[in-house]
Amino acid sequence: MATQTQKQFFQQLKKYYSVYTGGFIAFVIVLAIAEQMGLTPKYIGYAFLFATIGLYAIIGVMSRTADVAEYYVAGRRVPAFFNGMATGADWMSAASFIGMAGGLYIQGYDGLAFIMGWTGGYVLVALFLAPYLRKFGQFTIPDFLGERYGGNIVRSVGVFAAILCSFTYVVAQIYGVGLITSRFTGIEFGIGVFVGLGGILVCSFLGGMRAVTWTQVAQYVILIIAYLSPVVWLSMKITNFPIPQLSYGYALQKVTEREKAITVDPKEIEVRTIFKDKAAAADAKLKDPAAAYAADKAATDKKFADIKKDKKATPEAVAAAEKSVASYPKDVDEAKKQWAKDKGLAARAAPPRPHAEAFPGKDEAAKNTARLNFLALVFCLMVGTAALPHILMRYYTTPSVKEARQSVGWSLFFIFLLYFTAPALAVLVKFDVYTHLVGSSFADLPRWVSSWAAVDATLVSVKDINMDGIVQLAEIVLGQDIIVLATPEIAGLPYVISGLVAAGGLAAALSTADGLLLTIANALSHDVYYKMLDPHASTKRRLTVAKVLLLVVAAIAATVAAQKPADILFLVSAAFSFAAAAFFPALVLGIFWKRASNWGAILGMAAGLGITFYYMATTQAWLRSVFGVTSSIADNTWFGINPISAGVFGVPLGFAVIIIVSLFTAEPSKKVQELIEHVRYPHLKGSAARSS
Repeated sequence: MATQTQKQFFQQLKKYYSVYTGGFIAFVIVLAIAEQMGLTPKYIGYAFLFATIGLYAIIGVMSRTADVAEYYVAGRRVPAFFNGMATGADWMSAASFIGMAGGLYIQGYDGLAFIMGWTGGYVLVALFLAPYLRKFGQFTIPDFLGERYGGNIVRSVGVFAAILCSFTYVVAQIYGVGLITSRFTGIEFGIGVFVGLGGILVCSFLGGMRAVTWTQVAQYVILIIAYLSPVVWLSMKITNFPIPQLSYGYALQKVTEREKAITVDPKEIEVRTIFKDKAAAADAKLKDPAAAYAADKAATDKKFADIKKDKKATPEAVAAAEKSVASYPKDVDEAKKQWAKDKGLAARAAPPRPHAEAFPGKDEAAKNTARLNFLALVFCLMVGTAALPHILMRYYTTPSVKEARQSVGWSLFFIFLLYFTAPALAVLVKFDVYTHLVGSSFADLPRWVSSWAAVDATLVSVKDINMDGIVQLAEIVLGQDIIVLATPEIAGLPYVISGLVAAGGLAAALSTADGLLLTIANALSHDVYYKMLDPHASTKRRLTVAKVLLLVVAAIAATVAAQKPADILFLVSAAFSFAAAAFFPALVLGIFWKRASNWGAILGMAAGLGITFYYMATTQAWLRSVFGVTSSIADNTWFGINPISAGVFGVPLGFAVIIIVSLFTAEPSKKVQELIEHVRYPHLKGSAARSS
């Protein structure tokens, strides 16, 4: 009877979401017709924004619950197929949807590390964690740590780590939400952050995991349609073939040809030389800032005075000299900041990075460093994927261990649909930019350049450096966070497609943010409040605490996101390094090694997380400014590893500390060892240690 009931539930869900998918496609078609009849882009953007958020709000309201199991784990009755879809949406964050193709556009071959790492991570989830955690059967990852290792200290360390990696991750999602809403509705970025936050909260606040799950299924439908539509269109435009994954090779060949031509183009070389000279001059000034400031200021003032005295000087020349005086840095500190920025132009002096070349570098040492960073990033993303609390929590929601395993397979399938498309999208966009934007006139710049520059000048900048009126590649700055969002405009597609992509990006960011905020709130309400402070709290009080904490954390995350601390891909990758270093050794050893002890886990998690955070704080620009680190980045870098892969140091240290400390401390109790035996054999029937 129970099996039949679950089957009926599955069939009911299929019916609901089939109707929903058809309705969404019809909605897009109606907007496309409306655009042809004169509906403006502004209102198309509003239509997508409010229609989708309204839909998520309806699901959130319909899924509201006062039941603890429903709130924390969706009643443990989510079928494997739909849990896979929800996991796919949970996984396809703003980084995956917005940043991944952009990363591939900027980094070329090296960007494949994200696809390889994230995909490989789900293999680790299936092999080492998902079925065992489902057999354990409680609510959170700190729950497992507390029961397996015993005591509130290890639970507290787990809570701290869960909050740190989830908070870092959710800031990136809210940043993506602000970026999307500001571009497609015209509102200011900071306001867009909090508008999007409302869409996040309406799903997770009322119904917890139950509402988040069914909302994420709906969001997956939107985001996959949104991601595939423009790239199929762009593939047809460029290659006359509608399957972008199969046209990838042709487009890559054309991009390679354009790269070779651009590298030797005299105008391109001229622009790169200007950047090189400017960077070299800035570097020289930074060696004696005070003297350089005084000399430059005197020269600027003298030039202005001379022009004013020159009766033949044109009004334009006088105005330009006056502007130079007015814009000159007010003091040495301000000048140093400008020169440091100019010094960074050395990167733009380099020829275009070959898209298809693996581990490019000026010499063998540089190539080896690139190779090492590639492997380190793959490692961190794989292990981090397998340890992210909001992903692992999804496998608590299935009816059985068997369906938890099946759910991992479905997750990989639904994620594959996007990952298989991202490399093609990056190459097709690059071909379009190299072919149509490069070599065009500044007088005829496409509209999308000014539109996106108005949102954030760091994302798009096209300036005539050599004053020839023609766009060179070296004069173009495209941030990786806008490649996907701007694809429809770059390809010249109807604006309704831009709105569709924005809705997809919003769905990706909201779906992940929902799960992350819920992870943080659950860790605080369940593991701290209920397990450690008030074990006798009523169900109503527990859920009230969870909801209040959800609001507080969301507000703090939105405030941080509004400061634009770093690009989306770095923030997300940092979260993976934190999760990998903090959780993976403790979880794997906790399941497969009975000897792992309480103090081993505590010190191992602290050591892994500590070394990871230290490395990031001393090598990443924004964190260095936060903590006032003044030593050079080169002095703090180990083996040339980028801060994005700091977890490569934390994971082995975590394993080593847990093993060594465990061998020198008392072995776990008989009760704990029985729990390990219970969890180790998920095919055996029986309930978990104890239900909450």
